[in-house]
Order: sequence, then structure tokens, then C-alpha cells
Amino acid sequence: MAGYKIRYTPIPALTSERVFPILVNAVRVKNMNDPITTIDPLHDERWDEFVENHPFGWLCHLSGWKKVLDKSFRHMQGHYIVLMQDGEIQAGLPLFEVRSWILGNRLVSIPFATLCDPLVSTHEDMDKLFNRALDLSKELGISSIEIRTMLTEPYIQDDRLSFSPFFKHHFIPLDRPPEVLNKSFHRTCVRQRITRASQSGIEISQGITTSDVDAFYELYITTRKRLGLPPEPRAFIQAIWDTFYPQKRVSLLLAKKDGLLIGSLMLLKYKSRVSAEFAVWNEEYIKISPIHGLFWEAIQAAYREGFAIFDFGRTAPDNHTLMDFKNRWGTQVIDLPFLYYPKNRNARAMTSETFFGRKIVRDVCRYAPHPIFKGVGKFLYNHMG
Repeated sequence: MAGYKIRYTPIPALTSERVFPILVNAVRVKNMNDPITTIDPLHDERWDEFVENHPFGWLCHLSGWKKVLDKSFRHMQGHYIVLMQDGEIQAGLPLFEVRSWILGNRLVSIPFATLCDPLVSTHEDMDKLFNRALDLSKELGISSIEIRTMLTEPYIQDDRLSFSPFFKHHFIPLDRPPEVLNKSFHRTCVRQRITRASQSGIEISQGITTSDVDAFYELYITTRKRLGLPPEPRAFIQAIWDTFYPQKRVSLLLAKKDGLLIGSLMLLKYKSRVSAEFAVWNEEYIKISPIHGLFWEAIQAAYREGFAIFDFGRTAPDNHTLMDFKNRWGTQVIDLPFLYYPKNRNARAMTSETFFGRKIVRDVCRYAPHPIFKGVGKFLYNHMG
């Protein structure tokens, strides 16, 4: 396979034994009598500094994610609730009001974020932030709240919320060299496919231009149509690229065969994590395994540049094909609980995976002409969050 380098921002390497204890124990607050307020992260530089220093902080917490959503969707507006102490942010809960006449109006933390946590360090923090969230919901005339978590469940002790541990998250701790990690991969379903990709003449390079993003999106459209899933709007993908590529927090890997794009992987990068967010491929070339080649190159590059975790993203467990694909990479699996208010809300019915899984949506996506298919995606995502 053609060689290349991915330029990630180097960080100190962390072992798997250190990653999660550090995340859970790194931050404590000193004064539990601090005021709650709301800030605009686009005009208050303290927010991004707080995200950078908080152990749960991820790229989707940054002000740049609000910028992405503001550019892409008109049906949502962000409210960043913070707990202050001596002029400094001690805890935070970003909430977006998402308005839809189909799915109802709700507050969501955080829309379209694969990985997400309230930025807290004690359950008292969370209690204060959630109480303010309830006040905000009343002010906005919204009765439903959805909070997405990965590691903060121990800090959320509130009988007013229901938990839905439906989604799963797969990841690989990069605490061993790639050649050692490779031995943990499924022999026939992963290792042999990686070898097949490397011997097939696939060339892997890094996308750097808007035309590369255009080519990625066209293959993304084809992939989503084949799977019967609405495509996220072009404006959303472009906004992610425009916002985070200059910061070297997003990268695009392109797999080509004889000059034709046959697979692509878009990755988000922040602090200790690299997260595979979008994987697309040309089904006609599936036998030479471009996706396996792309993931393997991305994992090697992440290790080389000092990242601690490679994420495979969120998966609905009833998506057996995707669950099997991720399990075969020797991944670890944890729950991604969703919290819902009010407690009796039909939580799972509101998720995009279940909504898009309905037969009528799948059929429309698979059989509609491309212009209509794109329009369906734009319409539906203007109700999702």
C-alpha cells in the first residue's frame, strides 16, 4: 500500500490503564455555592479553554461545533449553561433547542455528537446544571430534554431522568504497537482483508482540498443510498471541514484504485482521541477491502502520532453488520447512555437510528432519484438533533 503521513498534533501517550481513571478523577471543584449562568462560547474564550482542560472535553464541546451547527441548521439554537467560580468556568452543560413539528421540540446535549458528556466532576455539579436546564426548558416552552453521555453516568444521580443504554461504543486503546494490535484482529475478516487491500494496488492519500471533500461527499451519497439511509446535508459536512481542518482537527483519507475514489474515511481528532466519523466505499470494489485498508492506515497513524484511543464511533446493537465489523477489530465496547426527561418519555423512538430504520424511510432512500434522495435527507435532518 502506498505510504503517506498523517500530521496529527502530538500528545503524550496514555496507556489503557491510565485513560479512564484520568478521565474520571482529574477535575474537582472547590466551592459548591457558585452561580449558574449562560454564556456564548463564540464570544467567550473561557469556554474552549475550559473544554481543553476538562477530562471529558471532546471536539463536539468546542465553540467550533456550535459554529458548525449554526451554519448548517436553522431549527436549533445553542445555550451553554455554566457553573462559575471566581470568574472561571467549573462545569458546563451545552444544550441546543431543537424544534420540529415531526419529532417535537426538545433540548439536546449535543446534536449530532457521536461522543458527548456533560462537563462535570461531581454529581452536585450535574444537579445544579440540570436544575438550570429545567428552568431553561420552561422559559423556552420545551418539555423534553435529552442528555448524551459516555463516562459521566456516575455523576448523574437524578430520579427525574430515565436512562437508555441502547447505543454501544467501540474503541481501541493505542497502548501497544500496531504490529501487536494487529494480532488481536480477526484473522480472516480483518487481517486477511488488510493484506488483500495492501496487495491490490490501492493508493491511500490525505484529502486537502474542497474538491477532495466534494469527491468524498458524492461517495457518501452513494453509500447512504445503498444502505437506505438519508444523507446528512452537504452544508454540514462542509462546515465540519471549514471549521476544523484549519485547526488540524479533522482529516480525510482517500483510497483510490487506478485514479478512482473507491473508499474514504473522515476522522475527528482532539486531545487523546481519534474518532472515525464517516466511512464510505464503492460497493463494486468491496472485494479488495478499501475500508479495511483505510482503517488500518488510520490506526497506525494515530499510534505513530501519540494518540491514546482510536474510536469506531456509536452503533445501535441491532445493526448486526456494523457491530460485527467493529467487534472483529479487537475493540473494547462500552455503553453510551442517553438520559431523558421526562422520565416516561419513549426514548428509543426518538433516536435517528430507529427513526431512519423505518421501512418507509429506507425504501424512499433506496429507490428515489438522487435529487429527491438528497432532498429527503435535508428535510429529515432539519428535524433531527
